[in-house]
Amino acid sequence: MSYQTWLQQAISLLQQQRSDNPYIDPKRDAQVLLQAVTGKSSAYLLAFSETILSRQLEQELTDCLQRRLQGEPIAYILGEKEFWSLPLAVSPATLIPRPDTEVLVEEALQLAKLAISTLIDNQKQYRILDLGTGTGAIILSLASELFPIVKAKQIELALVAVDSQMPAVSLAQKNAQRLGIENITIMQSDWFSALNQQEKFDLIVSNPPYIDAQDPHLQLGDVRFEPRSALVAAQQGYADLSKIIQQAPNYLKQQGWLILEHGWQQAEGVQALFRQANSNLSRQQLQWQNIQSKQDYAGYPRISLAQLR
Repeated sequence: MSYQTWLQQAISLLQQQRSDNPYIDPKRDAQVLLQAVTGKSSAYLLAFSETILSRQLEQELTDCLQRRLQGEPIAYILGEKEFWSLPLAVSPATLIPRPDTEVLVEEALQLAKLAISTLIDNQKQYRILDLGTGTGAIILSLASELFPIVKAKQIELALVAVDSQMPAVSLAQKNAQRLGIENITIMQSDWFSALNQQEKFDLIVSNPPYIDAQDPHLQLGDVRFEPRSALVAAQQGYADLSKIIQQAPNYLKQQGWLILEHGWQQAEGVQALFRQANSNLSRQQLQWQNIQSKQDYAGYPRISLAQLR
């Protein structure tokens, strides 16, 4: 069977399945699978479309296509997903990194660069904590951008990432090694439980579980295959967000920032959690200030952040 024939047949089968799964993109999915299995570029496949597949490659393609027809995400089939231009290994033990989360990375970079540029001589270290790191997408993206900056300024960048699930910890460590990113600590911890309150951070970032267990979207698309523990939270999706907001002041330096990703309808609720943490304190004791939300690329409020007083 030639490249062209396989593509035509795969697209036809995927189109038949699309009525049951609108998240399937027949042409894109077939092309991506063929490129990944053959190791050839789209230009090569087009130029040499009559090339005959070996039996081994044809069997691999058949297996991959069957998994996609059953709805399994392309990222899990290939074992890799690009995020922030970084090729990250993924597995069913972690969420698949999504473009929306790059908004969190952008905001974190902006805050980190500003803080690093104003460090004085007796402050030669900047510390970042990533809670629920999963694949390591957020912390590794920050590392790739910030290490060159701090090296030039002779500042130490201390990066710590935690996840409650050991398979996720192992995967994040693997991604750090693949990308050649050193000087990063990735360990198992249920949010802050394994951390020392004496070692405070300048910036804490997190994409925690924030979906209500009854949300019908859990039965759709890629989400069906992702770990529920990384998606679902109690209290209509706010339980982990609330826990982080309550505990973060114990681990943040003064003037440090907390940035949280959340659902597009949760911005007001998350801001309310920040204000609630302040509610029993006097004006002089208020913990959180500069409470705000930022939009994702589609124009929906996707992250909320606040600064520790």
